[in-house]
Amino acid sequence: MPVPEPTTTLLVIAKEPRAGRAKTRLAPAFTPHGAAALAAAALTDTLCAVLAAPARRRVLVLDGSPGPWLPEPAEGGAPLEIVPQADGGLDERLAAAFALCDGPALLVGMDTPQLTPALLEPATRPDAWRHHDACFGPAADGGFWALGLAAPDPALLRGVPMSTATTGAVQRSRLLDAGLRVCDLPQLRDVDEPDDAEAVAAEAPDSLFAAEHARLRRLLGSGHAPTGPAAPGTPGVRGR
Repeated sequence: MPVPEPTTTLLVIAKEPRAGRAKTRLAPAFTPHGAAALAAAALTDTLCAVLAAPARRRVLVLDGSPGPWLPEPAEGGAPLEIVPQADGGLDERLAAAFALCDGPALLVGMDTPQLTPALLEPATRPDAWRHHDACFGPAADGGFWALGLAAPDPALLRGVPMSTATTGAVQRSRLLDAGLRVCDLPQLRDVDEPDDAEAVAAEAPDSLFAAEHARLRRLLGSGHAPTGPAAPGTPGVRGR
């Protein structure tokens, strides 16, 4: 029997990993350049997982410009589509990302480099939307790392208070109040603080993020300040 074509669009919403602009809460421990290097590694790991998962489309919704952190698709695979983020608060930007889709979609951020295709599987398998209308991935800080909708409706996100300890609970309630059947994904830890970075690097030891975290720890431990990420060609550092 022929393998069914994927029906889900995978969306990644991200900020260009630039020093002084990305992962600023990591800067006191890793310097602004080190924080940006960790952000770049996290984004590359996330995009590699998305490129490895079956999908109808793969869209990077980017605040900024592409850089050397952008991974190449697998041989014969479709490249990432890159579109700019909309204006407004995070709820409006997330809503606008879903508005790009005319069928099922799953959105993830760039804060969970431990992401794998297996974690996306409830939204990407052939029968993904037969038994549920939404997928929800809670984050340990009270937010969410993933949100999937069988029928994207931007109104489900507009007005949800973002970056609070109750963001995830409010967003999940929105789904239930709309009468949607919700598939709960595993809870993941976002990388926001230095302790998060250490824990996630340990959880995903083969990731680019873990390699970059170890490089920065060595560099800072020797008294040298990082000036940027490891070179893209460094063995064991590009991709997963």
